[in-house]
Amino acid sequence: MTELVVIAAAIFGYALISERLSMSPITAPMVFTTVGLIVGTDALGWFDLDLGGEEVSILVEATLVLVLFTDAIRIDLRALRQESWVPVRLLGIGLPLSLVLGTLLAFVLLSDLTFVEAALVAAVLAPTDAALGQAVVSDQRLPVRIRQGLNVESGLNDGIVLPLVTVLLTIAAAEENSDGFAEWGEFLARQIGFGILSGLLIGGVGGFVLQKRSIAGAVEGLYQQLATIAVAVGAFAFAELLEGNGFIAAFVAGLAFGAVAPGQCEGIQDFTEDEGELLSVITFTVFGAVLVGPFLDDLTWRVALYAVLSLTVVRMLPVLLATMRSGTLVETRLFLGWFGPRGLASILFGLLVIEDVDGAGADEIFLVVMWTVLLSVYAHGLTASPWVGRLSRRIAEGSDEMPERAPAMEMPTRRRFGDRDS
Repeated sequence: MTELVVIAAAIFGYALISERLSMSPITAPMVFTTVGLIVGTDALGWFDLDLGGEEVSILVEATLVLVLFTDAIRIDLRALRQESWVPVRLLGIGLPLSLVLGTLLAFVLLSDLTFVEAALVAAVLAPTDAALGQAVVSDQRLPVRIRQGLNVESGLNDGIVLPLVTVLLTIAAAEENSDGFAEWGEFLARQIGFGILSGLLIGGVGGFVLQKRSIAGAVEGLYQQLATIAVAVGAFAFAELLEGNGFIAAFVAGLAFGAVAPGQCEGIQDFTEDEGELLSVITFTVFGAVLVGPFLDDLTWRVALYAVLSLTVVRMLPVLLATMRSGTLVETRLFLGWFGPRGLASILFGLLVIEDVDGAGADEIFLVVMWTVLLSVYAHGLTASPWVGRLSRRIAEGSDEMPERAPAMEMPTRRRFGDRDS
């Protein structure tokens, strides 16, 4: 019960100064992670949650399902085809290169890991979370094309990486348990196959029916929002019943729902934003209190070096290569490379590693992931607003023909409040 009091007090206190903080480099993840570190098991001791306990598992599953589903539905794939320059380069070229480079560096630096476990580190740390650099996706001074490129990337890369994480988790678990190829291959086929099928079925049918009934005026506004969340939960649960991957189902359901019921997506943005933000701040509090605090003394130079390289070389070099010959400023390309913060998806994928993989390798993967996210929370939060101001001034002083200044369609961000326009 003490944990609930702490979380409630932290949320209430942050709300009282949230408007002022929204104009500063201090982000919500920074605040709640710091609160967690202060009240955690290795500090004041007010948090007494078991890392592998039911409470943490429920929080992980609920947050990941909501994040994956809402990330998928807020991306208009039809509109994306009209303005795909930035996200296509980042996802089609930058992401695979980051996975390869991250795997090689993990295999060399983290000597206790197998090659599969090294690849798992890279995959878990591949998804970006633009909410950690809030000013980047909400600051109106920055050209739409740049903001929306990072916004779309962060919305899609967690779902794109999820099947790879599932594959690598299955192989790593099979290696630890000495299971045969046929056994884990069959399990993997069920996980991905039934996950995709469940998502398409529940998301597509649910979206189609809800769209038709809403047009007919048969659905009340509040229950329109609740029904949409029910689609996400239903896809997850149905896939799990079929022994499929519920998280893959949630993401695919979001894509299917957004494709067949685009009219329903806009109406649930505020609702899912509130629910997602609540789960996010709770996750970051638990992250500081339970997932990072107790392991602060376990940091090694290898883990620290990989965390730094993951946020710099592993991300920035592939982005620079992906944006070659784009006509953009070198600073714009460096900016796109730097603002690939690691956040919720990496935390939640890291917890799945602890749940599914045994042995020392899992512990080291978890340690690397948590330290990388911790560094990202503060580094990207503090640098977002100053760099946005600098880059926006440089672009504003340039010519109208600059690729950065080309028009682009606005898409909803995961966190829309606190937009900056000055």
